[in-house]
Amino acid sequence: MDRSADLGHLLTEQVNPASANLDALSTEEMLAVFHREDRRAVEAVESQLPRLAAAVDAIAARLRAGGRLFYTGAGTSGRLGVLDASECPPTFGVPPELVTGFIAGGDRALRKSAEACEDLPEAGAADLLEHGFTPADALVGVAASGRTPYVIGALDAANALGALTACIVCSPGSPIAARVAFPVAILTGPEVITGSTR
Repeated sequence: MDRSADLGHLLTEQVNPASANLDALSTEEMLAVFHREDRRAVEAVESQLPRLAAAVDAIAARLRAGGRLFYTGAGTSGRLGVLDASECPPTFGVPPELVTGFIAGGDRALRKSAEACEDLPEAGAADLLEHGFTPADALVGVAASGRTPYVIGALDAANALGALTACIVCSPGSPIAARVAFPVAILTGPEVITGSTR
């Protein structure tokens, strides 16, 4: 399936004018572009702090009531969710099952691209349920594009159970943000290297 045609309109997939001639720059100039654009991405979080706080408070209430936190995504977005989940036990001393990250394509996709898997909403729903997700839990969908079918499938399954749903996306007006109780859209702008998730 050629997805390039339906992704070109997304903010994250536009050509970034700051890096349009990256190949013609010196190494130091190129690194300066990366650094400036990374700073812009971090600064984009500020406008979403109230939404992030609302999501964090709601998730914390679920955890206090005995629920768990799950992250899901595909590609780099999925890897970041798995990374965050895996850091919670050593950082906060919590049990490993309290925070779980799962990715389209399974653990193999942590090291090798499994892009075809991200187009299967039914796989997202199945993976969520296979991880023992319950109505008491919270699910955060992570997807720069805001439209990854795998993530949509998992969120739809969580919503059907009556669980708490949230998302972190980088595109305005996304299908994923429209289906969660706590949407966070961090508009980082076009990526420095088109096709790479910030």
